[in-house]
Amino acid sequence: MIAAQPLSLKSLESSDADLALFAHEDAVLVGAKALPQALKAALAAKLKEEAFKGGAKEIARVDLEAFGRVRRVFVAGLGPKKKAGTEAFRRAAGSLLAALRGKRRAAAVLCSEHADAIAEGLALASYKFEEYKKGDADALTSLSLLHFDAASKSAAEKACARAQLRAEAVFLARDLVNRGPSDKTPNSLAELAKSFAGSGVSVEVIGPEKAAELGMGAFLGVARGSAQPPAMVHMVYRPKSGAKTRVALVGKGITFDSGGLSLKPAQSMEDMKCDMAGAASVLAVFKVIARLKPAAEVHGIVAAAYNMPGPDAYKPGDVLKAMNGKTIEVWNTDAEGRLVLADALCLAARQEPKAIVDMATLTGAVVVALGSKVAGVMGNDRRLLGQVSAAGARADEPVCELPLVDDYRENIKGNIAELLNISKVRGEAGSIIGGLFLSEFVGDVPWVHLDIAGTAFSSGDWSSYSPKGATGAPVRTLIEWLESL
Repeated sequence: MIAAQPLSLKSLESSDADLALFAHEDAVLVGAKALPQALKAALAAKLKEEAFKGGAKEIARVDLEAFGRVRRVFVAGLGPKKKAGTEAFRRAAGSLLAALRGKRRAAAVLCSEHADAIAEGLALASYKFEEYKKGDADALTSLSLLHFDAASKSAAEKACARAQLRAEAVFLARDLVNRGPSDKTPNSLAELAKSFAGSGVSVEVIGPEKAAELGMGAFLGVARGSAQPPAMVHMVYRPKSGAKTRVALVGKGITFDSGGLSLKPAQSMEDMKCDMAGAASVLAVFKVIARLKPAAEVHGIVAAAYNMPGPDAYKPGDVLKAMNGKTIEVWNTDAEGRLVLADALCLAARQEPKAIVDMATLTGAVVVALGSKVAGVMGNDRRLLGQVSAAGARADEPVCELPLVDDYRENIKGNIAELLNISKVRGEAGSIIGGLFLSEFVGDVPWVHLDIAGTAFSSGDWSSYSPKGATGAPVRTLIEWLESL
């Protein structure tokens, strides 16, 4: 991670770092009041020569005298001022980091507003997945956020600390999702969870025998086709000073999804290592939760299993019984995520939390409906839906609510069991059907489901601060929500 550190504007005089700023459309500099008048005039003239407009993704590079020596000055465009909120600054910071990292040794970034977004964009954009091959080395070894008075100093210090914590969590989620599926067995996720124990975090790993004792028939049914045993991981964080409330985070952890006996087409399997992105998000939050210090008792539950077409694989027509006693008629073994989540949600509900939030790469239908930049959100509680949606807005990880249409429940009523794992009506309301199915396993607990099938993994560069592959969504949303409790 290339993480920014606070630096006073006066200290820049003794540094040879490059200077970086931001500008709105028409080259209107942000934070120019902190610059000497002569520097502002010289920079404006240079930008005019370069025909710099301040558009989004636009980067100007000029050389001029600044703070006692000739420096390379970078100016990152934000686009129109009226649209330049936190996400514009985060993306501009990501573009700036890309311009700096390969060629420049040190840089100091002037940020008079949205320091959190700038620091976050810089840190998130520095991500590289190098587990299997090394990329080009970074020339950039020193990155600073400049402050020029007491208020900006405090903002810069908080922004740097906040960005490092969030980026650490996001990077873990990205690493886990990007990793090859054979290198992230259910047991390896459980071992990772165990490493978080201490500092208020306890960890229990529920293996197949214990899961059978607890009645987790849906979870165990999915896992039957794999030679690798499943693991249901239950992590708990308890604040030292006592908890204001109790909540649960639940993540789907299908470490590879072949579709089971309802086998996916070969091309559809290429990115199915990402089917544990929900679990990765929960694990990522628990890596930093002791330092985040939310006021709530937080339960993190990960249902980890492979979905494979092995000799004892579960079959269309099988009936599975979930932990709450509900029976499920399997019509399609590729609708497995909702089955492992059924038991994970039952386990979460048994902890008597005030809220459950689950996240899962659940349906391709949500991608059709909302694309790759917006997650679907559903739930049974208006207040909780509002909280999670607001957290997503603060994190600039947008969500869109889909209705849990009660009339559609008829479509998942089984013929020989209580429920079907897919709808009787094919090709209709797939994401909503998934949400309705999950709602059968939370009882009366306020609950929200995030369908992140579109947002968790990108086949192209998702944004300037998130390269191809795992995005780390919705980790920042979860952190925002926990901090608000």
